[in-house]
Amino acid sequence: MADNPVNLPGGFGGLVRFNEEYTSYFNFKPIHIMIFVAGIIAFRIFLGFWFK
Repeated sequence: MADNPVNLPGGFGGLVRFNEEYTSYFNFKPIHIMIFVAGIIAFRIFLGFWFK
């Protein structure tokens, strides 16, 4: 067996486990992000008309 060395990853077979129950300080739903982006677009359109 020493004549044929095999290089294998140690431990978890190369996989790394992170904390699966990560909780962020900011919790946004997808609808909140869509409303925020729509607000930015509307504000940009408003500025285009205001400073024409």
